[in-house]
Amino acid sequence: MSKIAKNMLPYWKSVIIILTLLVVQAMCDLALPSYTSDIIDVGIQNSGVEHVVPEKITEEEMQTAQFIMTDDEADVWKNLYKEKDGYYELKDLSEDKLNQADEELTVPLIMNYQMSTMEVDAFKKSIAAQMGMDAAQLADMSVEQIGQMMHMELESFMQEKEDDDGNTKTVECVDVRSVFSALLQSGAMTKDQIFSMRDDMEDTIDAMGSSLVKSMGVAYAVSADKAAGVDIDQVQKDYLWMSGLKMVGMALLMGVVTVLVGFFASRVGAGVGRDLRDKVFKRVVRFSNAEMDRFSTASLITRSTNDIQQIQMVSTMLLRIVAYAPILGIGGVLKVMKTGAGMGWVIALAIIVILGYVMVLVSAAMPKFKLMQKLVDNINLVSREILTGLSVIRAFGREKKEEERFDDANRSLTRTTLFTNRIMTFMMPGMMLIMNVLTVSIVWVGAHRIDSGDMQVGAMTAFITYAMMIVMSFLMLTMLSIMLPRAAVAAERIDEVVVTESSIHDADQTEAVAERNGVICFEHVNFRYPGAEEDVLHDIDFIAEPGKTTAIIGSTGCGKSTLVNLIPRLYDVTGGKITLDGKDIRNIKMSDLREEIGFVPQKGVLFSGTIASNLRFGKEEATDEEIAKAARIAQATEFIETKDDRYDSAIAQGGSNVSGGQKQRLAIARAIAKNPKIFVFDDSFSALDLKTDAALRKALGENVKDSTVIIVAQRISTILHAEQILVLDDGEVVGKGTHEELLKTCEVYQQIAKSQLSARELGLEESEVSGNE
Repeated sequence: MSKIAKNMLPYWKSVIIILTLLVVQAMCDLALPSYTSDIIDVGIQNSGVEHVVPEKITEEEMQTAQFIMTDDEADVWKNLYKEKDGYYELKDLSEDKLNQADEELTVPLIMNYQMSTMEVDAFKKSIAAQMGMDAAQLADMSVEQIGQMMHMELESFMQEKEDDDGNTKTVECVDVRSVFSALLQSGAMTKDQIFSMRDDMEDTIDAMGSSLVKSMGVAYAVSADKAAGVDIDQVQKDYLWMSGLKMVGMALLMGVVTVLVGFFASRVGAGVGRDLRDKVFKRVVRFSNAEMDRFSTASLITRSTNDIQQIQMVSTMLLRIVAYAPILGIGGVLKVMKTGAGMGWVIALAIIVILGYVMVLVSAAMPKFKLMQKLVDNINLVSREILTGLSVIRAFGREKKEEERFDDANRSLTRTTLFTNRIMTFMMPGMMLIMNVLTVSIVWVGAHRIDSGDMQVGAMTAFITYAMMIVMSFLMLTMLSIMLPRAAVAAERIDEVVVTESSIHDADQTEAVAERNGVICFEHVNFRYPGAEEDVLHDIDFIAEPGKTTAIIGSTGCGKSTLVNLIPRLYDVTGGKITLDGKDIRNIKMSDLREEIGFVPQKGVLFSGTIASNLRFGKEEATDEEIAKAARIAQATEFIETKDDRYDSAIAQGGSNVSGGQKQRLAIARAIAKNPKIFVFDDSFSALDLKTDAALRKALGENVKDSTVIIVAQRISTILHAEQILVLDDGEVVGKGTHEELLKTCEVYQQIAKSQLSARELGLEESEVSGNE
């Protein structure tokens, strides 16, 4: 994870923008359930009235409501309103002050409401108790008759109320506030008795759920507003419209923010992929042959494509999902705590189950994800070998065997992929099961709380939504856990390449070559491949001078190509040293060293482009005349001139649209066009016919007289006229001299020469040949 995250550091500004946008997105997302809850609880159930304190009351209500209030409560009550046109309207107060007033006045206002809508049976029992009468005496009397007995006007009215089962019923009620006010004024009741009644009623209210208490308080506000002429239906419509518009606005804002997050996250992900490809490429082109042998071409291709693609995709997902999940989850937890539903334990239990479930699945899949990347490397290797060697496979009739080989690699990858996919298929069903069980649990517990009056329906709906958000935030993380293990493996593989230093690098203090003559000197050079137990070259000692040709010949596998690979430092010597104009090549800057060398490898390599672009590969500023001259020397003009576009003719990848001989001649021409001081030909004439070989060597001798020429050859005819010939056998120089000298002094050279040329061509008498045999 850290290796993936560190790649995003260059884009920290974009990351900060993304995090800011994600906070805005989360705020919008978290606001929607609250609006839904308010629409249900306030807009529908409470007719759009939010507070216990009414918006408008009559003058009578202003006075009547105070008789059951304490002096402090009465002061708060009076300070809330201003008189206007015979009514009292609520002042323009902040939401905090209104909430504080609700908290302080809920109890007296609920009592006031209950007294204004007291059921007739309860009224008769209360009056009988106050007057010291038997309740049975008032049972047959009407409310109006009781009022006449008490010398006041009383009228009953019908009111809809809910019973304990939540069913609505119509009951006969009476407003008894005037009765108790009259009793208080007449001295029949004292203030202490009023507050004693309040204490009893307050105990009853305390036993109720907070949700039920709030609903009762709002019912009073609705009643008072209606009495003052407020159009409650319009209030409800305005509230629903306003809440709906807010939800639409939030949804639109969230949509815009989501698009912006996707835009910035995609840019960061693409940038990370670009940077990694750049890092890997720059590191790989600096690798020596030792590092190339260690990683293999197929593996480096997989790391540069598939692995980086994995990291790029996960980087985008990290910013869009992983960064959003904790913000949403924490916000959801805070909202759940704010609801005060008391069901947090349900969510906590669900999260614990989710984490355990995910850990089991990921721990089972992680080893297979690591294996999968190696199997991708393997199938790339097999595919590459089969495709590049297709002609050989057909020639030997190995199609069936190679198909079986590819099938084995393909099946291994398929089995591993299926195993991981089968494990991950349990992810979504398991998550959905947990979420559904969570929803059922919340509904079951919430229903009991609604029944007890501790929660409203809207609050439960919001709680379910917040619970789903919290679980979804964990679900987002678990979804990423499907990709993260594979991306983590990919990041390790990329990091392995990026942190690998080339075993061949410039010295801390490099030396400049003052005189560029091109003198190459091997001084008792030894070389051993990394990890090998024995040297492949031992005590190689010779000098290659300008204007002379040094040829190297020997049997297959004797170390000829290895020797010339040491000159441009494709490998470094393990013993002795190689000097250029008296300077150890390890102390010369590699770019300067290789600038002096025109290297033609054993296998001619061309790049996609044109003939001209390939010839200018070593010297971009080469003129048309220079590349044409190089082509003439390399005997390439003949086939170039036959092409319609001549030097602008296309060259396919790897030079697949030219023959082996043409490819070698173009590779030789490329080195000549560079015009270096040193030419190294690693068996570069092997694909040429004898006539072309001879013409090329003749032209080469005439045009590069001042350069040092080193030729690795298998054919004696190629090196007959070399000023110095080295004969290698099992990594050692067993002969050194001219052709004539070696025929007399070196048995190995004699054997090679006699195997290729006749005695007459070698200038030997038949008797000499027979005698040597």
